[in-house]
Amino acid sequence: METSLLLTLLLAPFAGFLFNIFFGKKVSRNISGTIGTIAVAVSFIVSLNFFFQINSTKQPILIDLFQWMTLENFNVNFSFLLDQLSVLWLLFVTGIGTLIHIYSISYMHDDENLNKFFAYLNLFIFFMIMLVVGSNLLIMFIGWEGVGLCSYLLIGFWYKNQDYNDAAKKAFIMNRIGDLGFLVGVFILGYLFNSIDFATMKTAIASGQSVDLGWLGFATLCLFIGASGKSAQIPLYTWLPDAMAGPTPVSALIHAATMVTAGIFMITRLNFLFDLTPDVQMIIAVVGAVTSLVAAFIALVQNDIKKVLAYSTVSQLGLMFLALGLGAYEIAVFHVITHAFFKACLFLGSGSVIHALGGEQDMRKMGGLRKYMKVTYITFFIATLAISGIPIFAGFFSKDEILMVAFHENKALWAIASLASIMTAFYMFRLLYLTFFKEFRGTEEQKHHLHESPSLITFPLVVLAILSTVGGFISFPGNSWLNGYLTPIFIGAREEHHLDGTTYMLMGIAVIGALIGIGMAYSNYIKKSQVPSEDSEITGFAKVLYNKFYVDEIYMAVIVKPIYAIASFSKNFIETAISGFVFGLGKVTNIVGNQGKAIQNGSVGFYLFVFVIASASFIAYLFLAQ
Repeated sequence: METSLLLTLLLAPFAGFLFNIFFGKKVSRNISGTIGTIAVAVSFIVSLNFFFQINSTKQPILIDLFQWMTLENFNVNFSFLLDQLSVLWLLFVTGIGTLIHIYSISYMHDDENLNKFFAYLNLFIFFMIMLVVGSNLLIMFIGWEGVGLCSYLLIGFWYKNQDYNDAAKKAFIMNRIGDLGFLVGVFILGYLFNSIDFATMKTAIASGQSVDLGWLGFATLCLFIGASGKSAQIPLYTWLPDAMAGPTPVSALIHAATMVTAGIFMITRLNFLFDLTPDVQMIIAVVGAVTSLVAAFIALVQNDIKKVLAYSTVSQLGLMFLALGLGAYEIAVFHVITHAFFKACLFLGSGSVIHALGGEQDMRKMGGLRKYMKVTYITFFIATLAISGIPIFAGFFSKDEILMVAFHENKALWAIASLASIMTAFYMFRLLYLTFFKEFRGTEEQKHHLHESPSLITFPLVVLAILSTVGGFISFPGNSWLNGYLTPIFIGAREEHHLDGTTYMLMGIAVIGALIGIGMAYSNYIKKSQVPSEDSEITGFAKVLYNKFYVDEIYMAVIVKPIYAIASFSKNFIETAISGFVFGLGKVTNIVGNQGKAIQNGSVGFYLFVFVIASASFIAYLFLAQ
């Protein structure tokens, strides 16, 4: 029964992919979208079943399908693990995935390649499920690479635009850099444990098996490099904002529920290894904090509504890695969940706005939309409150827990994270005010066509707004259901945060910081009615931020152009060398041939002379040999 359910969980999205890729063009658009949506909804229902079963029994489910490979004392089974962590991830991957599919039926209705779009979405969900439920690192790597492939296909979905193709290639290549680190880490762990199975490695650590901590530290560092690529941390983060080239539902799927959470999932899954390498944990915490701050700075001045949300995602991911680096894995998971709710709502809300404005994404050409799009405005406002850390919304609880851990473990990192959180409140309310308040700044034609989006678009927004409101109560300080639920994932007891004077003080500081950010945004964009300057008028440090600290330009100058130069030199050198060798052989052949032609001159006397000389030489050789 469990095996059948697991195969249903995995293969339902894959069946949706096969149907749409082969038969989607032959059926109506509604059928294509409906089949794709039902496929993911089936996986969500199966995930719910597994969740209730594991929540009741408290026992993980291990399903072995077959032995994959055997190399002396190293075995890899094609097996799947369903436990508290994987089932929790499945719920928001398939649940939010279903909402995004529903949204896409309306949002992508007029696209000529609708069937292909749903095929890619289904394949994306299939590989993400594979990543989450794999019982060893090799099966996880299949899903890891699969979501990378699907992100390439979806980011460059509108392939007739070369900029979108470039963004897709950038995402693919930067992820390959991280994936190399992931693979090296897998090989080292296989060497250390003679296994890459999660349960086997965890049992070995729990039983006190000695392990070379130097090699283990190098392995976890390599795995973190892989996580940095997939979850967009410094220095491998620049692909994620460019991923906005894909359709808005793709942005929501990548940023909220699937691909970017893979790195957090992997590190949480291997928490027992990272706990043994505190130096690597500190690197993770520092990189996470710096990433959060840098991305927040960049988001302050962006004018593309999706770019603001993209850098917001990078910043929030940085907070999650800060929690991971401080050993607070369950808190990182908590923020992953709440972030999935409000970020999906924000991205889909931005898509609703873009849909109403006929593709316009520049906030300088928006404004006043709350009068025309009330459902979109209310849901977007709720999600903005959540990400800004305002009580009682979901983001307040999860972000507050991260700041609390940082305060107790490292005051400098707490200060960095707090500053990033204040800036989050500022740039998110800047986005809200510029988009929905004051007067409309677009064209008269756009204003004439302004309207609320269809129900297939607003329904997911309402559901996600509700989750963004109440989702934080799954881990209420001092009475956390989530912490207790995840306890079997970790080795040893977990520290429970209680409501005391310090906790209330930190909550108060976080809320005051958020209110300061909101107040600054209100002062600039409501009271003073400021509108961001045109690109050509941006100067000073704002220009540096607007151009994203020129990181892409630095990468181009320091890495890309030198590689192109080396490749060009190598190409020319190799071509010259090969041409010289090939043409040289030809010339030698011609010279030898010309000399041979001189012998064939038709003179019988010359032929007899050569015959006599050759015969005499042969006889002399035989005589001397005796």
